[in-house]
Amino acid sequence: MNRRTFLTAASAAALSAGGGCTGSRYDFELLNVSYDPTRELYRRMNRLFAEHYAAQTGKRVRVRQSHGGSGSQARSVIDGIPADVVTLAMWADINNIRSKKLIADNWESRLPNNALPYYSTIVFTVRKGNPHGIEQWTDLVDKPGVKIITANPKTGGGAKLNLLGAWLAVRHGGGSVGDARKFITEMYRRVPVLDTGARGATVTFARKNIGDVHLTWENEAWLEKRELKDEIEIVYPKVSIRAEPHVALVDANADRKGTRAPAEEYLRFLYTNAAQELIAETFFRPGNPDVATRHAGRFPPIDLIRATAPSSGLGGWDKIQSDFFSEGGLFDQIYQSAR
Repeated sequence: MNRRTFLTAASAAALSAGGGCTGSRYDFELLNVSYDPTRELYRRMNRLFAEHYAAQTGKRVRVRQSHGGSGSQARSVIDGIPADVVTLAMWADINNIRSKKLIADNWESRLPNNALPYYSTIVFTVRKGNPHGIEQWTDLVDKPGVKIITANPKTGGGAKLNLLGAWLAVRHGGGSVGDARKFITEMYRRVPVLDTGARGATVTFARKNIGDVHLTWENEAWLEKRELKDEIEIVYPKVSIRAEPHVALVDANADRKGTRAPAEEYLRFLYTNAAQELIAETFFRPGNPDVATRHAGRFPPIDLIRATAPSSGLGGWDKIQSDFFSEGGLFDQIYQSAR
């Protein structure tokens, strides 16, 4: 994929379902509703799975995709988009679908590693030469005049992680809750535009050339680097948030459509060696330790903090969602004052 192709695809708001299907050519058609930065991963994964499923069962399966901000995608499933599986950025987004009785209560325990086939983190991309000298989270507000690109945490999972990553970095460095609040208030004062999802923010930074530093998923940073080559640099802060995008079967839809068997196999396939190798190749961090070891050179060392770790003081995801991202929550409060 050349730069023009990537940026054109990235800016197309409708890159959601991936085209139609005659129906007669396939025994099953699945819909995977995912978050923004997984387009390239699942485009390749779906081909691998179709070959695997045909060899295993003799059946032809096609997997279609829908992409967008993770929170928006969860709401679309609740509102009726017929997802067979969801592969979303945030545990809370899948649990929100579960709360509407579309996903079984035991969804985490049905797959290895609590339904987490890979993990990721948030890093920075900066312009060539890193003119503002951005190295750590503190530099985002300590360096004068820096404009920051991030998406809207009300709609995007990666954007939630950006905010929480900044919060945790301040607290990890010994700052108080008040210091963390002050930091993210100033951080959002430097954000010129809030896109709805991670890929939109990538386009804003890479194609529209807006901003000095982009807070983004690790794999998204490497996509930018590959497409823009020497025009940008990737900065790994010493500490960042551990991103854990879970996956789940949407039981109500799969049972209604008669696709439970291939949908369950699709999710199990994500843990196979072939799938884990592809996960590493596309700069997501594989859950399989052997595959992770083979690809260790792709992933610079970084201290990753779980937002839900007891030491964070934030509580579980339900509390984090309520405290930070609900109507009138902390983001609404600081964004009002940041403006």
